[in-house]
Amino acid sequence: MRIENDIKLGFKDVMIRPKRSTLSSRAEVTLARKFKFLHGGDAWQGIPIMAANMDTVGTMEMAAALAEHQLFTALHKHYTPAQWKTFMETGGTAITEQIAVSTGTNDADAKKLAVILAENSTLRFVCIDVANGYAEKFVDFVKSTREKHPGKVIIAGNVVTGEMVEELLLAGADMVKVGIGPGSVCTTRVKTGVGYPQLSAIIECADAAHGLGGQIISDGGCKVPGDVAKAFGGGADFVMLGGMLAGHEESGGQLVEKEDGSKYKQFYGMSSETAMEKYANGVAEYRASEGKTIEIPFRGSVSDTVLDILGGLRSTCTYVGAQSLKELTKRTTFIRVQEQHNEWFGE
Repeated sequence: MRIENDIKLGFKDVMIRPKRSTLSSRAEVTLARKFKFLHGGDAWQGIPIMAANMDTVGTMEMAAALAEHQLFTALHKHYTPAQWKTFMETGGTAITEQIAVSTGTNDADAKKLAVILAENSTLRFVCIDVANGYAEKFVDFVKSTREKHPGKVIIAGNVVTGEMVEELLLAGADMVKVGIGPGSVCTTRVKTGVGYPQLSAIIECADAAHGLGGQIISDGGCKVPGDVAKAFGGGADFVMLGGMLAGHEESGGQLVEKEDGSKYKQFYGMSSETAMEKYANGVAEYRASEGKTIEIPFRGSVSDTVLDILGGLRSTCTYVGAQSLKELTKRTTFIRVQEQHNEWFGE
């Protein structure tokens, strides 16, 4: 047993200090970025905010809506090859630069991925997703996926430490998802005691990734647009959102109408009992559920939420004098705080 005494920080522990700015309007800020990937071919351009590969968020309907704003979607792994084929034939091909195919790491997952990619050759991004990216089996799967699909951009995760980011990049990943336990419907930290404060994870993992020419995706922990800005300020190349994009028309999850006429949408973690009942015939005896199920008040079209997030991000850039999102991390100074905002009238 050992103890690390360095302080590790989450989004709630800091604020961004304003700096002198020559920008006169939020309209002057450019949020689109261009990335060249370590292994996966041509450069990508867009706004690097990504819908999480959860079946209540990473839907085909969400992908179509977010692509209109230049945002990205990692579609959940439970879509069948037939569903993928239909999607691509009815508009998916036009947004192929804004979507990723997600996969698990067993043999059936590998075969299914191969079929989807073979039938839809324009698909370029692959998201290899597990809760624990530290398993040797996971690294081996990343290596074999790179060998089988050499031209694809591979996203791999989740991890929270720099040395594991480096290992995954060297194994063939282009981008590494960073985050263990910060998600709004994730209970890993409660059930296992394992995790890492998200902002410190971003800072440390970004340093490791950028040293090798790779990128990181901050996955989880964002509650408000200001948290998205802090993730980018800390060095994240992409920010993945779950709860902030849940509860919309384009989101998955059952729509529930109460007796008073109010509407809610179901939202749950992919390691929750709900998800495991849906896809794995229940929670196996050797494991525990590490996610919860909630109902979110129905929020209408996701477009309004996206505009709110992007507006907040542009405003952050004006406060620190960053004319582009790329400049934000260079212009960011975090200050540690005891409180974030005035809660006199509640959250």
